[in-house]
Amino acid sequence: MARMAREETRTAETRTAMTPTERGTATATSPPETTAGAGRTRAWATRLVVAGIVLSALNLRPAITSLGALLEEVRDGLGMSGSVAGLLTSVPPLCFAVFGVTAPRLARRFGPAAVVCAGMAAITAGLLIRPYVGSTAGFLAASALALMGIAVSNVLMPVIVKRWFPDRVGSMTGLYSMALALGTSAAAAVTVPVAHALGGWQPGLTVWAALAGAAVLPWLPLVRDRDRGTAPARPGEGDRTADPTRGTERAAGAQREAGAQGDAVAQREAVAQREAGAERPASLRIARSRTAWALAVFFGLQATAAYITMGWMPQIFRDAGVPAGTAGVLLAVTMVMGVPLAFVIPRVAARLPHQGPIVLVLGACGLAGYAGLYLAPAAGAWAWALLLGVSNCAFPLALTMVGMRARSGPGVAQLSAFAQSTGYLISIPGPLLVGVLYQHSGGWGLPIALMTGLMLPQMAVGFLAGRDRTVEDEANR
Repeated sequence: MARMAREETRTAETRTAMTPTERGTATATSPPETTAGAGRTRAWATRLVVAGIVLSALNLRPAITSLGALLEEVRDGLGMSGSVAGLLTSVPPLCFAVFGVTAPRLARRFGPAAVVCAGMAAITAGLLIRPYVGSTAGFLAASALALMGIAVSNVLMPVIVKRWFPDRVGSMTGLYSMALALGTSAAAAVTVPVAHALGGWQPGLTVWAALAGAAVLPWLPLVRDRDRGTAPARPGEGDRTADPTRGTERAAGAQREAGAQGDAVAQREAVAQREAGAERPASLRIARSRTAWALAVFFGLQATAAYITMGWMPQIFRDAGVPAGTAGVLLAVTMVMGVPLAFVIPRVAARLPHQGPIVLVLGACGLAGYAGLYLAPAAGAWAWALLLGVSNCAFPLALTMVGMRARSGPGVAQLSAFAQSTGYLISIPGPLLVGVLYQHSGGWGLPIALMTGLMLPQMAVGFLAGRDRTVEDEANR
């Protein structure tokens, strides 16, 4: 990870090459000791960002999957009906839609690092409070606090990756998607044993607050780094009002890297900066983009499938006769499939001009998994868990497409907020409907039919969202 950070730092410095005059001025005003110190500072900042991304991603799902593993115990402890439990499983997408849309505005005002830091603190507080409030309403409110922190961090993760690692969007998206899947699966696997060891579901849910608290720490030194919220880290995205001292340091670093290549290279990069900067719109009319809408609907439908799986799959297996501990492990198997695949799929997708074929393969795995849950939920439980785990990797694919369907950092921020907020609004009814159908039908036939029916449009809109085009081209026509 440290080597990746050093490579990213060198890439960022090289890509900020300036004109010969600017480089001469930077060399004259920045002594070697100052430049070296600035380089070391940037290297440490990059390492902190990598650590912050990984730790934050580990905390983006345990609040949800730990609850799914203990949902029956929580229902009994708080006296919830099936419909109210369905409402509880719909709270995550509701919070993501409501609070996620505020993330870009907060990032512009305070900086994305500060917002993510606050988000991790909110997750910590919510997870500490919710098991002990003693009422359904209080449990929902504390869950909403934790989910608010998850919501803003969800939206800003692609933005931070695009800003700090503009040349490695696929690999860095894969890294935090892999960490997200690891945190998701770990919570599903160990929450039930931990609850039994600690004597109840309350401490079993509370322990995840410690992991969230650890995720606050890497962001604290970066809280005042507001420039990263407005000044992109690649040519064509520079902020014309940036701090001149920062620009001088960047220019000096670029001079060392690009000086041997001659003035012609620097001049071409300077021209590219001016041309790309001229193309960047101040604000996209994002709702005019068909690709943005396709990506939002795809995001919403894959989120529907994911939250139904996280909230209800252990209960499906338990109703089929699978022990509670094994049902939690099966959910963990589903989530852990995202650990290797969430790293591989974004890298493969970033190299393809059209990501539609990957969407179709993942959707086919989901259809096969739902068929298995309907026909033989207990007999083939491990196979269905694996298939649904592959299908759930539509999430890192959607995040990768967010980074690929916009050319600029501001474009990614707008597209990420639009796709995730709209998508999570779309996903709200799904888990709630599953709970209602389960309670009133007395079985899982109708809920599984609903899940199967939603997978088909997910495959269709995902195929459209995977086409090689950008929202800037569509939104400003």
